[in-house]
Amino acid sequence: MTLGPGLADLDESPRLVGASRRVVRALLARVRAGTVELVEGERTTIFGAGRPLARVVVHDPRAYPALVRQGSVGLGASYAAGWWDCDELTDLVRILERATTPARRRSDALARRLAPLVEPARRLHEWVRPPERVRTREEDRRHVAAHYDLSNDFFELMLDETMMYSCAFFERPEATLAEAQRAKLDRLCRKLALTPEDHVVEIGTGWGGFALHAARHYGCRVTTTTISDAQFEYATRRAAAAGLADRVRVLNRDYRDLEGTFDKLVSIEMIEAIGWRQLDTFFATGARLLEPGGLMGLQAIVIDDRSYERAKRRDDFIKRLVFPGGFLPSIEAMARSATRASDLRVVDLEDIGRHYAETLARWRANLGARAEDVATLGLGEPFARLWRMYLAYCEAAFLERHVSDVQVVFARDRWRGVLGPQPTRA
Repeated sequence: MTLGPGLADLDESPRLVGASRRVVRALLARVRAGTVELVEGERTTIFGAGRPLARVVVHDPRAYPALVRQGSVGLGASYAAGWWDCDELTDLVRILERATTPARRRSDALARRLAPLVEPARRLHEWVRPPERVRTREEDRRHVAAHYDLSNDFFELMLDETMMYSCAFFERPEATLAEAQRAKLDRLCRKLALTPEDHVVEIGTGWGGFALHAARHYGCRVTTTTISDAQFEYATRRAAAAGLADRVRVLNRDYRDLEGTFDKLVSIEMIEAIGWRQLDTFFATGARLLEPGGLMGLQAIVIDDRSYERAKRRDDFIKRLVFPGGFLPSIEAMARSATRASDLRVVDLEDIGRHYAETLARWRANLGARAEDVATLGLGEPFARLWRMYLAYCEAAFLERHVSDVQVVFARDRWRGVLGPQPTRA
């Protein structure tokens, strides 16, 4: 596993390490909401006050220049390398998130002010070089494979029997993860008022969870597509084993290459994989695949509208080490893109992001409880640590509400129907 450009050959000179240590300590001195206990050798320093509380033990001083030089990438890579440990990663990331909010807000504001100046030049460039050539289909496949084709066995250990790798919906605190995932799927299916007469196209198969659920419980036909070879094979076998091969058709095809029209379209946390330059293409394709009165049900991880312009161009821990080529849309960006590129309009929106922190905590707990099984997969300790950081990093972002998760229903212009019975809000 590559831990990020520049980490392996990081300058280890005492002078750089010392200077970086002073910078990190100066940053930690700004902590006000929460407490960081920093331990290095015999020295322990307390920063901040109150809860949450995180105890950080530094094993290798190269962690300091890694953090200063590479920010969140260095934070995640140095943890994966074993250069430091923390008793509660989620709390640490929450504390750092709060401490850096003022600086982030200033960067957000600057990026928003510059966006009107940058956008015309970008559109001119993409007129000369169309978006499809900015990132090729082959690159998209490589990016997806780097994340989703890691190991089906690994994802089976982390997820529940539904194999849904997206935000669940906990109707009751004591609900199991599988119950919460089925509740999420029912929520989306009911909003779209799925019936046995519907032919649904799904962009982003995952491991077949939605397609099987919709076909089994709502009787509809589902054509679902993925560009992950591992997911394609898994979902195909799963549909056959469930006796639903006649109602679920699994394709290994880029969504832009799909043909025909469908009554409904569903995409669950796939939009994050397309890259922000493809947002217009995504909605234009969605409209093309729908009947004139069709509905699109979209579930997406979204970033704060204020942060979108900054974050879409910025490399970070997740983009570099976990999900290459990914991005987070904002609600505003999706609505603008749908309006600009298609006749789709928003007819229903629900924020379910408050359920994602619990979903992530359950996944992290599953991996922790099955650590020995994960080890037998041969992925290595740095990989296990990287995913521990990834899940904690995301959990903290949802708890701090820097990111959220939404279910949005878009309708084409001729839609005059009635949405399914509104599920009880929880």
